[in-house]
Amino acid sequence: MELLLLHYPFTFLFVMFLVLYQVNPAFRYFCKMTFYKLWLFTLSILVIMLSIPRGRNVENMKYLRMTLLPLKYIFGIKIVVKGKENLRTKKPFVLVLNHQTSLDIMVMMEILPSRCVPIAKKEILYMGTFGLACWLSGLIFIDRKKRDESISTLTEVAYSLHKENFRVLVFPEGTRNHGGSMLPFKRGAFQLAVKAQVPVIPVVISSYQDFYNQKEKRFTPGKSIIQILPEVETIGLGPDDVPKLTEQVRDSMLTAYQGISGMTNGTSH
Repeated sequence: MELLLLHYPFTFLFVMFLVLYQVNPAFRYFCKMTFYKLWLFTLSILVIMLSIPRGRNVENMKYLRMTLLPLKYIFGIKIVVKGKENLRTKKPFVLVLNHQTSLDIMVMMEILPSRCVPIAKKEILYMGTFGLACWLSGLIFIDRKKRDESISTLTEVAYSLHKENFRVLVFPEGTRNHGGSMLPFKRGAFQLAVKAQVPVIPVVISSYQDFYNQKEKRFTPGKSIIQILPEVETIGLGPDDVPKLTEQVRDSMLTAYQGISGMTNGTSH
């Protein structure tokens, strides 16, 4: 061992790395998450280079999507999509997804329609190369601490949906939820849909619990199911209908989440 360490230090370190990776789940979790973040920030440079000639444009989202799709193969995540026919529409809409972890970025790219951009917290804009790549890809940033400014931004988006023919993706929970259910939905996405008179299309991502757990530091190969629910029409609805619409969509998404995650009454089998 001493001879190996003296003459081949890098070989020794590499062997130790492989041993730790195989026998220590927490170390493996750390390595995978570090790789995930490095991939996002490094491949964002390619997105930036490809996007600069066009400038900030929703069409650049295809470059960001292209760089993220290979991750499912690298991590051994099988993604099954159900209800694809519910996205076969060329009109504008608001896509709403449940939010669990940073892995959602990877999984949601599997179904992200053309000319669809996420609405994200403003902090992402300052995340180095990834933030710049997101800005060039047309992401819409809102400052959650400034309610009036956020409302103004969403109003502008509502008027632009038809004019520029694009779609938006929103996480209505507003923040990541590791609890194995769904947090109460914020109403911004539904106010936007009603104001623009465009349908809401709910999309549910199954629980990652079988292969990913942040607290347990566990990240293994696994399977994720994406269920795309039928669109919910908003034509004729007004501001007073938003609370009921919000709860209606959340209830349908929670039921679907429990179904595709193998849960009954919110408890995993």
